[in-house]
Amino acid sequence: MDCHSFHAVAQLLKIPEQFCKPKNCSLQRSVLDSHYQAAPSTAAVPNFDKVDFLKLQNGSDIRGVAVAGVEGEALNLTEPVSEAIAAGFAAWLWEKKKADGSRRLSISVGHDSRISAKKLEDAISRGIAGAGLDVVQYGLASTPAMFNSTVTEDDAFLCPVDGSIMITASHLPYNRNGFKFFTNAGGLGKADIKNILERAADIYNKFTAEGLTSSKGKAVASVKRVDYMNVYTSDLVKAVRKAAGNIEKPLEGFHIVVDAGNGAGGFFAAKVLEPLGAVTSGSQFLEPDGMFPNHIPNPEDKTAMEAITQAVLDNKADLGIIFDTDVDRSAAVDSTGLEFNRNRLIALMSAIVLEEHPGTTIVTDSVTSDGLTTFIEKKLGGKHHRFKRGYKNVIDEAIRLNSVGEESHLAIETSGHGALKENHWLDDGAYLMVKILNKIASARASGQTGGSKVLTGLLEGLQEPAFSVELRLKINQSHQDLKGGSFRDYGEAVLKHLENYIDSDPKLQKAPVNYEGVRVSSYGGWFLLRLSLHDPVLPLNIEAPSNNDAVLLGNVVRAALKEFSALDTSALDKFVQAS
Repeated sequence: MDCHSFHAVAQLLKIPEQFCKPKNCSLQRSVLDSHYQAAPSTAAVPNFDKVDFLKLQNGSDIRGVAVAGVEGEALNLTEPVSEAIAAGFAAWLWEKKKADGSRRLSISVGHDSRISAKKLEDAISRGIAGAGLDVVQYGLASTPAMFNSTVTEDDAFLCPVDGSIMITASHLPYNRNGFKFFTNAGGLGKADIKNILERAADIYNKFTAEGLTSSKGKAVASVKRVDYMNVYTSDLVKAVRKAAGNIEKPLEGFHIVVDAGNGAGGFFAAKVLEPLGAVTSGSQFLEPDGMFPNHIPNPEDKTAMEAITQAVLDNKADLGIIFDTDVDRSAAVDSTGLEFNRNRLIALMSAIVLEEHPGTTIVTDSVTSDGLTTFIEKKLGGKHHRFKRGYKNVIDEAIRLNSVGEESHLAIETSGHGALKENHWLDDGAYLMVKILNKIASARASGQTGGSKVLTGLLEGLQEPAFSVELRLKINQSHQDLKGGSFRDYGEAVLKHLENYIDSDPKLQKAPVNYEGVRVSSYGGWFLLRLSLHDPVLPLNIEAPSNNDAVLLGNVVRAALKEFSALDTSALDKFVQAS
């Protein structure tokens, strides 16, 4: 921030004039951050627990324990910590937007159904207001809607906002919570999150009792509440109508059930499907309940998928739709109970996107199957670019490819995170389902019948593995074999050794292009051993024509890794021996 910008911000925040003189430019950032204590340093200092803010980082998100009572999980995402993080984001946003004080910046705040949501919403609002920015609370919302609030132009809903915070921890247990951050450029990256947490740590250490009281008063004065989800859902409805030739109720006669898993996605039945004419009876777990009493809201979870499949079959529905807690992931089920998730969901979305954009590149994560590659490239005429795990990695790679002249319109993970170029590269579970509904609606408008069979037909020719498994090999961080090094260094050494081992056996073929871990083909199948993005774990994925072939692949990995004593291979040992 230059001197002129700082002076304007300082006036808005009423920072003492002596700190605003040009000779004090070097102090500007520290003074601006320390202002969030909003009280003199002689005021009473609250007795807060020490917090390692950087440990709250989870890639491009923030995650922590927000509810006490679970053994072995110490509370670290408290209200003061959350307030400091919000203030850190506000300071970051001032600099990012190069604010000159001519107008007040605004930040929208929304949350999923977690039981800690309301207290964290209040804390976040205090942090933003204490920094001199306006707060627009949305209440229960979806993560994609929060990003959309930064690009929507509608004065009645106080849009666009300058930044946005979603309070969520996706599918994690009820005691966890966290934050996702957006500007109109998209979700923040890892470096941005680190920057915000560093600011937050400094702010937290300068908090005073007087300052915290002051921020409460500012929040009361600057917080506004709007029902932005009405705007978001209206846009989804318009997208389906447009795809069907502007028919008012293009889904009339279709029976579609929704499973929101007691997260934030319950709106989809009444606010999207019903206005389009669909029957939604039999939909389940639409009511928000942060204890998640029925199943984990996670399209990758076996119990969750069984629940939506059973709902489709019991109600003789045409289609089932399931969301994760904050609606940035989704999956579907056809009328026969066939699941559209993982490789099938990617194949389905690839078929839809490649009809619209022939020859385009589909970017996926690293654990997708060989059969999917063949389907995309041989059957659909596209290009499959298999990249790394992590939805932000996949999205950023698609953006990068476009920047160097390789057209890509879809970035999608096996987890159910899917982002389209036409939708600001936002991973939006509801929009993904809208693309599927568009296909059904447009097929009917053109005279085709069969409901979800239209979707199932798009998967014709997809070769699926007869056997697949994921095993997690944990690294014991206290083991002497690490020799004081990090689990990441140890994991990289394991992968390097495996790579050398593979090179010595001509029956084992390394993937010619690979961006993560070691991927090997043999015995009619393949395996991928990679290092987890955040945890001391080496996940091992195996796909093969049979259980016996999978065991042969497992034995290759087992033989290669036997000398790494800090690596817990018990899951692999059990798999091989049980078979």
